Amino acid sequence: MTTTYHNGPFGRLRCRSIGTARPGVPQVVVVPGLSVADYLLTGLAGFGRWTRAHLLELPRSGGVDVTRFADAVAGWLDTYALGPVVLGGHSSGTQVAAAASAGRDDVVVALLVGPIVDPARRSAFRLGVGWLRDGRQERGGLIRSQGPEWARSGPVRIARLIRSHLAFRIEEPVGALRVPALVLRGSEDRLSRAGWCRRLAASTPGGRYVELPGAHSFFWDDPETWVEVVRDACSSRSPRPAAG
Repeated sequence: MTTTYHNGPFGRLRCRSIGTARPGVPQVVVVPGLSVADYLLTGLAGFGRWTRAHLLELPRSGGVDVTRFADAVAGWLDTYALGPVVLGGHSSGTQVAAAASAGRDDVVVALLVGPIVDPARRSAFRLGVGWLRDGRQERGGLIRSQGPEWARSGPVRIARLIRSHLAFRIEEPVGALRVPALVLRGSEDRLSRAGWCRRLAASTPGGRYVELPGAHSFFWDDPETWVEVVRDACSSRSPRPAAG
C-alpha cells in the first residue's frame, strides 16, 4: 500500500492506494464516511487483487461543505488522470461521490454503499437514533475502532459535518448521472431503507441495487462481500450514453 498527499484549494487530501492498474479495467476510488477512513482499508485490499484501488480521505481543514468536498475529489481526479474509474463512497461519502461524478467522462460507475440521507432520517434526531440502532448490530468492534479518528476531528467539526450532510439531497446528483449507480446496502442497515436505495439505483441508466448481509458497514465484518459485486459491475457495465 502506498500513501500520497494532494494539496488542493480546499485542503490536503490523503490517498492510500493498493493493487496494480490494468488495461481496460477501471480503477476504484472510494470516499469514506464521516471523519473516519481506516475501517475501509481491509475492504479496499480486495479490490487491489484485480485493479488499483484508492481510499481518498477528505480534507480535515478548510470549510465543511459537501459541494466543496466533491470539488476536492474532482480536482484530485483531474490531477492524477487515472482513466476510467468506479467512483464510490460509503455513508456520507456517497453524497460526495455522487456530486463529484456529475458530468465526468472518466466515471463509468457510481458506487453508493449505504447511501444517506434517507428522507425518513432527515433530522439530527432521527439520524442519531438510526445510527445508535445500527451500531448495536455492527460487528467486530467497528464503533470502538473509529473513536480515535472522531476524536481527532473533534465534536464541533463533526456537528458541522452532520448539518451539511443533512442539508444535502443526494437524490439530485444521482438523478443527473449519465452512468449506472451501483447501490449496495446491508440487509440490517438502520440508516437507509431498501425501497429508497432501490429508487436511487433506478433513477440512473442501468442502475443496480444489491442487498448484502450485515449492517450499515457490512464490509467490515466480511471484506470480501462487496469485491465481486463491484468487479461484476465493471465487467458488465453498459456503454456510456452519448452526451446530450
